[in-house]
Amino acid sequence: MNDQEAPRAETAAGPLGQFAAAWTLLSRLPWPFAVPRDLGAIGRGVWAFPIVGAVLGALGGGVYWLGRETGLPAFVAATLAIAFLALATGGLHEDGLADTADGFGGGRTREQKLAIMRDSRTGAYGVLALVIVTLLRIGALATMAGAVGFAALIAAASLGRGFAALPMSLLAPARPDGLARASGRAPGFSACLALILAVAAATLAAAGYALPLRAVGYAVAGAFFAVLFVSLMAQRHIGGVTGDVLGAAILAGEAAALVALASG
Repeated sequence: MNDQEAPRAETAAGPLGQFAAAWTLLSRLPWPFAVPRDLGAIGRGVWAFPIVGAVLGALGGGVYWLGRETGLPAFVAATLAIAFLALATGGLHEDGLADTADGFGGGRTREQKLAIMRDSRTGAYGVLALVIVTLLRIGALATMAGAVGFAALIAAASLGRGFAALPMSLLAPARPDGLARASGRAPGFSACLALILAVAAATLAAAGYALPLRAVGYAVAGAFFAVLFVSLMAQRHIGGVTGDVLGAAILAGEAAALVALASG
């Protein structure tokens, strides 16, 4: 192959490009600048996941706080906040959770599980997983006052997305194509930075709104073990990670963190 036939290499994205890749993956909210055509920017930019999570959590938490201040019942305000998060992410994580539950629960072999996860239809396992995780998030948030719920949603959204660095760093892609293959494994430094930033964001949010640090510790532990559980299940069932597994891990971590904050 001569030089004219060789494909042009894509320019590796810098920190801003990596943040843009994380933002456009995890959010459907507009990004004002160009997004680099660098498929590996998602894996290298996993450090930005908790920052994007904190922004989304602040917006969703603002919906909850405003609802409580205007006199809405806590359960209604919490439902609106969680609904806003689903809209802001295009239901991406919910879709991943449902597909993962259907695949792990409905398939017998690795190939069957992966095929079910790629199917656009939602089965009984997926519906149950969505209902349970959504009710846990709404129910936990509804136990909090407006300002406390605002801080809790920042912390939980940041922890859930930051700890998604674990499967992205530790597990190999389960498919020869798809998001996990295209983005590549998260480098160790980026994954560690994601964990640090997630814990820092949760701690700062708690300190600003009088959440006890004990509860933050519970939330960090809850999110970690929830994401670890999803990762271990993914390794057992399909031998690696997919984009659906990442969505499931994010919601599992967020739900566990909210429950821990509500009980702490």
